[in-house]
Parts: sequence; structure tokens; C-alpha cells
Amino acid sequence: MTPRSPQASPERGEDSAVSLMAVALLLSVMVDDSSARIVAELREWIATAQAGAKLPSTRELVARHGVSPVTVQKALRTLASQGAVESRPGVGTFVRSVRVAQPSDYGWQTAALGSRKNNRPTLSAAMRPAPNDVIALHSGYPCRELLPERLVRSAFTRAARSDAVVGRPPTAGVPELQAWFAAELGTAAPGDVVIFPGSQSGLSAIFRALVGAGRPLLMESPTYWGAIVAAAQVGVQTVPVPSGPDGPDPDQLAGAFARTGARAFYAQPNYANPTGVQWSSRLAGEVLDVVRRNGAFLIEDDWARDLGITTEPEPVAARDEDGHVVHLRSLTKTVSPSVRIAGVIARGPARERILADTQSEAVYVSGMLQAVALDVVTQPAWRRYLRDLRRQLTARRDLLADAVREHVPGAHLEIPAGGLNLWVRLPDTTDLAALVRDCETAGVVVAPGDEWFPAEPTGRFLRLNYAGPNPGTFPEAARLIGEALSRRA
Repeated sequence: MTPRSPQASPERGEDSAVSLMAVALLLSVMVDDSSARIVAELREWIATAQAGAKLPSTRELVARHGVSPVTVQKALRTLASQGAVESRPGVGTFVRSVRVAQPSDYGWQTAALGSRKNNRPTLSAAMRPAPNDVIALHSGYPCRELLPERLVRSAFTRAARSDAVVGRPPTAGVPELQAWFAAELGTAAPGDVVIFPGSQSGLSAIFRALVGAGRPLLMESPTYWGAIVAAAQVGVQTVPVPSGPDGPDPDQLAGAFARTGARAFYAQPNYANPTGVQWSSRLAGEVLDVVRRNGAFLIEDDWARDLGITTEPEPVAARDEDGHVVHLRSLTKTVSPSVRIAGVIARGPARERILADTQSEAVYVSGMLQAVALDVVTQPAWRRYLRDLRRQLTARRDLLADAVREHVPGAHLEIPAGGLNLWVRLPDTTDLAALVRDCETAGVVVAPGDEWFPAEPTGRFLRLNYAGPNPGTFPEAARLIGEALSRRA
């Protein structure tokens, strides 16, 4: 509102800047409110208009609503993004005709594509979107409130003003980000690092470069479903190695190497997905000895490096001097799902083969995303965020574990020292598929454990994510799971 009496002009300085900012924000809110009003009124008109009808011109809408042309254009862009109108430059804006979906015959594709190369699902239950009105315990990612949103937004703002917006980064990655990954491990050089657009791309490249189609790859069982899918897509022959509450048995691992002639073993020594198991220092040394004796590679997936709760992660790659360990670390879980950045550390010819595969597949990783990732992890607030994340994960893990123990009859679980999930074993007589359906009907979405096994599952399991939204609903979720299980008993 215009003041009734003139006010003294503010002096230049911080108060003046704050005042200008406040005015700018107020104008922005006014534009948003006005454009929303125009959108609402035009949608009412469009609902009764014929397809192809021309909307009033910008000049007419400005006069009718008493707003600026910018506000009108914003409203029209909103309608266009919603598919309600289409703009024809130099002619005007028109009501878009609605395309009625017709049933299509895709039968010809059956003959063209032939048999499926593998029967692995391309999308895990952990990746399914869930409605807002259910309790979601199936996701493989932490919820939004556990992410460093302010750091990420600020990093994107700074990166947008840098040369990363238009520059082409080196194929192996931005040197500063390579140096950060190397320093985090402590025993690697920046030149050992290759940057990937997420760990899934890294796994596919490693499997192609170091194993190859038709050749055996030893793999912990159970293990990360994405690694199983990546191996199947590459055509690798997976050989499961049982992994118990403490990790794999070195003697069984040695036997699998001798029996198959494999030259690589994929594993997650720290907070394995889905079990949460962390190898002891002794076991890590014994596994590395087995790998060395067989002239093989240990593909170490360090996905949960920043998700320790009661222990600190100890990468096996930190004790490797001869290039036997290929180390993969992702930032997606702790920076943002939108910042898909991972680093692979490999030495010698193995690194060159992985880099060559990267060049043929992706050429290079977005310099913008690399700049954002580097900005976030080098801020002083990054370490504070990780400490706070540990506290939150501890509380959520304990809340869900206590609820499962109280409400789910016959359930057995080990409390993980880190990661995002509880691995819950159910009675062997459980009809797992029916239980999952019953839970979803009751309002809680869970992930069945079968897809984390590279071969037949050895029991009936659920993987429950304690890093999901609304932890206050965990007791209710456990109660619903328990009731569904009791009905199926």
C-alpha cells in the first residue's frame, strides 16, 4: 500500500538491500497469485470451448485482468505445460485438441525382439513410486528430509554461474573431484579415479571391462539387486557365494574360484544391501588373500560409505597395494538422487579398460553435476550434515526394529551397524507374494526379499527401509505387517 505520508528514503547499505529484496519477493508473490487466477479462469473457459478455439490475445487479457504482459505470459506457459493450450508463433494461442488413446497392436514386436536374454526385472520393487496415502518402507533411498537440501541448492546456484554450464569435462572426470575421491580412500592417486553417472553405470562398465559376457562372476548372496540386473544385462554368468551374518566364508569363496575359474568377486564389505552386514577387519584380510592367490579382482561396492551408525566403514581397497581391489563409491544416497555421481578407483590396465568402456558408452559425465557434487562434499557443513544424519538414522533404525519385534510374529532380524535397511526373515511357510499384496492393500508398501538373491532365495525375507518418510508411522506399519502375516499363517 502507498503510505499516507512520505517516508524518509532509506540510506544505502544493508537495510536498503534488504528492503529491495523484500519488494522483489512481494512482487514475485503478486505475479504468482495473479497468474494463478488467470489460469483458473481460462481453464473454466477452455472446459466449454471447442478444440482449436482461439484464446483472447495477450493485450485483451492484460486489459481484462489489470495485470502486466509478463503475468499473462506466465499463465499461458502454465496452461501449455499442462497440455491445455498450444501456442502458434505469430498467430495466437489455441485450445489443444485432446488425443483419445486407441488400443494398439504391438504383437509384431514379439517376433522382432525374440526371446528375452534374461528374466531379471528391469525395475526393482525398491524403485516403485508409492501413493502419498500409504506407509512406504520399500524404497532404496533416504527421504528428502534426510538430505542436505540447502547445500545442494546452493551448489547448483554456484555451478550455474560457472564454466561447468558450457564446458566439456575430461572423460575420466573433473580433476578436483577425482582428487577428492582419491583423498577419501587415502591410498589412491587422483589419476586412479574414473567418474561415472551413478553406481549402476559404474557396475555395468566394470562387469563388461573386467569380466565379459559369458564369463563367471562370483557374487555374495543375497546382494544388491542392481548388481544382479547389471550382470544379467552384460551377459555375465553370476555364481552365488553364500553370505551370512558375518559375511562370506573365505573357504567357500576359495572353492568357488577353483571350481569356476572366475577372476572377479563382487561384494559390499560395509553395510551390505540388503542385510546390513559389515565385514570384520580379519575377514576383509582373509577375503583379500583369497582374491590375490587366485589372481582375481575384488569389486568393492562402497555404496554406504557415509551411512555408518555405530561403526566406521573400513574399505578393503585401503589395504590393497597391487590393484586387486576395484573400488566403487556413490554419492547419490547422501547428496541427492538428482546428483548421480560415483567414483571408481582402479589401477593399471584394469583402470584403462574401464575408462575405455566409459568413453564408448557415455563419453563423459555432466560437468554441471560434477561441479555440484564437488561443491557439496567440500563445504564445512558437509561433515556436520553427516554427523546429524547418523543421529537420525540411529533413531529411525531403532524405532522400526523395536516395532517389528513387537508386532511381527516369528520375525528375525539383526540390527545393522549402518546403511538404510532392516533385513527381516519371516517363517519359511510364509507366502511372500501374497503377504506383500496384503500389506499394500492395508496401506503399507514393502519390498520382498527374493530379488536380492542371484539364485533361488534361501528363505522368506522383507527388506524394510528405515530412512523413509514419516518415521512416526513405523509402529503402525509393523502392526499392519504383523496382522497380514497372522492372517496368512
